[in-house]
Amino acid sequence: MFTIGPNEIMAILIVAFLLFGANKLPELARSLGRSMGEFKKAQREAEMELMEFEKNIREGRYTESQKRSKLEKIARDLGIDPSGKSDDELLEEINKVLPKAEKAEP
Repeated sequence: MFTIGPNEIMAILIVAFLLFGANKLPELARSLGRSMGEFKKAQREAEMELMEFEKNIREGRYTESQKRSKLEKIARDLGIDPSGKSDDELLEEINKVLPKAEKAEP
């Protein structure tokens, strides 16, 4: 399998320096850092929403239609297309995207 070593990183940095110049690199790094932060924040929010959803299911607070619409909303927020999938299939895909979240019970 291909791994990135110090020589490859140096080559990437040199190419980036030549393409963007010294003035643009710090700005690009800040933008990348902000983007990664926003992505991680959205992932944490989705994990919290999924845990709250699972808790409410266990406590019987949702009807079947409410359960399905909430499940579809969580899937769409994570970039998963819910059309044509059963509740179990959606839960499986959501749990693949959010490996840290507890496994949902149908």
